[in-house]
Amino acid sequence: MATEATFTIPSDQFPLGSVFEQLPGVTVELERIIPARDVVVPYFWVRGTVVDDIESAFTDHPGVRNIKFVDSVADEYLLRVEWALEHDGVLSTLTETKVPLVKAVGTSQQWTFDVRGDARSDIAAFQNRCRELDIPITLTKLNALTPIGTDTGAALTEPQREALVLAHDRGYFNSPRDVTMGELGDELGITQQAVASRLRRGIDRVLRSTLPELSGSSQQPS
Repeated sequence: MATEATFTIPSDQFPLGSVFEQLPGVTVELERIIPARDVVVPYFWVRGTVVDDIESAFTDHPGVRNIKFVDSVADEYLLRVEWALEHDGVLSTLTETKVPLVKAVGTSQQWTFDVRGDARSDIAAFQNRCRELDIPITLTKLNALTPIGTDTGAALTEPQREALVLAHDRGYFNSPRDVTMGELGDELGITQQAVASRLRRGIDRVLRSTLPELSGSSQQPS
């Protein structure tokens, strides 16, 4: 069964960790990486600082070939990194064991990685390879992915489904939100209060259809 795992490593054990020496208060977040044989070139965000030259905050590291500034918004910087996958580290190990990286967030305390394997054995193979390479990972969470029941969609009314899909597509569930409830209401042609009701009831129905322990509690219709 597909399995998700979360693990941590010390901040200085990952190539981009050098930024915390100069900017200890920032947060670094990597975009999703799908392992492949070719060189992985993802983007990453640096948040929580304002500097003239963000590239200079990253010192040379054997796991990185190049870092290039792409864009900035307020105190957020988007950079492009080219990894040197011949360097034995977390990314090269993910690539070797073909375990996708869903999310990675770094702070001055530690890096937190969310990964996903087609089976629990994939996660175990990744862990074992890290141990062989003396990569100090700590597993903090391991969950089997439970498929959503086929009746989930049927549990929603059409207005609830429409509101939930629009809210997701417009970034309402992002943090910070990309759209307000009033703006969603304008698109749907309903009031802000009606949007709130549809989202709340829709989320309630999805939860009840996927979490058996909630099925017996009272619920309200559309």
